[in-house]
Amino acid sequence: MKNGVVIVGAGHAGVQAAASLREDGYDGPVILVGDENELPYHKPPLSKTFIKDAEAKPQPLRGEAFYTGSVIDYRPGVRIERIDAGGHSLEISGGGVLAFDHLILATGSRPRLLPLPGSDLSGVLSLRSLADARLIRDLSARSEDVVILGGGFIGLEIAATLRATGRTVTVVEAVDRLLGRAVAPVVASHVRQRLEATGVRILTGTSIARLEGENGHVVAAITSSGEKLPARMVIVGIGAVPNVELAQDAGLAIANGIRVDHQMRSSVQDILAIGDAASYRHWFTGGDVRLESVQNATDQARLAARTITGHADAYSAVPWFWSDIGDMKLQMVGLTAGGDSHVVLGDLPDNKFSIYHYAGDRLLGIESVNRPGDHMLGRKMLGAGFSPTPEMVAAGPDGLKAALAAFQQDEPARAAG
Repeated sequence: MKNGVVIVGAGHAGVQAAASLREDGYDGPVILVGDENELPYHKPPLSKTFIKDAEAKPQPLRGEAFYTGSVIDYRPGVRIERIDAGGHSLEISGGGVLAFDHLILATGSRPRLLPLPGSDLSGVLSLRSLADARLIRDLSARSEDVVILGGGFIGLEIAATLRATGRTVTVVEAVDRLLGRAVAPVVASHVRQRLEATGVRILTGTSIARLEGENGHVVAAITSSGEKLPARMVIVGIGAVPNVELAQDAGLAIANGIRVDHQMRSSVQDILAIGDAASYRHWFTGGDVRLESVQNATDQARLAARTITGHADAYSAVPWFWSDIGDMKLQMVGLTAGGDSHVVLGDLPDNKFSIYHYAGDRLLGIESVNRPGDHMLGRKMLGAGFSPTPEMVAAGPDGLKAALAAFQQDEPARAAG
């Protein structure tokens, strides 16, 4: 009798891994364990439509019939206490043991804690789960003043959403610009201008010294310079940390996440890791990364399933990301760290443009605002290994499509040569 595959974590990565195992013909038991008492759901809408609409419902990743129809044993509200790697088993919180032939860790990440006086006050929240989103939605309906700590994607998405509902919103970012680890300065500056035009107040290069409360509930955030920012709700969005404790206690290699090889295997052969918690040597940059995106989670899940079903594919998915901030759809493809030049296509005042990033003559990635066609074409170019010249970019999308087609037509000749 097979013990099958146990998947710990029922987010985008875990659900995709379960689905892909069945799609790839795996016929053993598949057990999907999640610590929330919910049908697995899409997370991106939580910072946007869900928190502004009291009637909005969570969007399931798959309907309930999918799990029964695919013979996937979904177990909600289950917390794993310990992995016995040598014994191929898991200890369940509250008692019980779950055996496995293969284990997939899709444990995700959690919000970074706020080391500030007052961080334990009621009304100080972060967003990672449906329960968090419900709290933010309920409290925002009764909160005129909102302070958001952190100028990353989550913080800015929430800022735009709550400002659109009439809240007074202040974003506080410790470094000197928004989205410092995510996009180029020109994009960050554009995002700031658009948000400020809607009435969002943005303080960069500013830190919070403490949070003040009355009767146990937050009422203000005090900056290091002494300014008092009224706040009936403070949302903390200062980054995330990978959930590696189970893996670390089991003796798996850890390096800014659970270390995996190009097939998603951890340092223990029959244990794989995927998604936000996995760190690996990226094929595109040659550097070590840990990516937090739906694309990365689902593509790694598909590959983990193929690894378990006997394939030897290496991870080679083109990384891409997106964020909806007010009237801006940001789409990013590639990894642009190390770039030394860029080309702008489109018009910033029209809120429709793309930035093509280069290292020498190699295209590293594209950041787009409201130009989805550039993004889709960029995914094709990077996937094909094609780096257009800046002159080709300046000629516009039609010229780029023609250049990519010519490059792909010549590929057999290049391979033979």
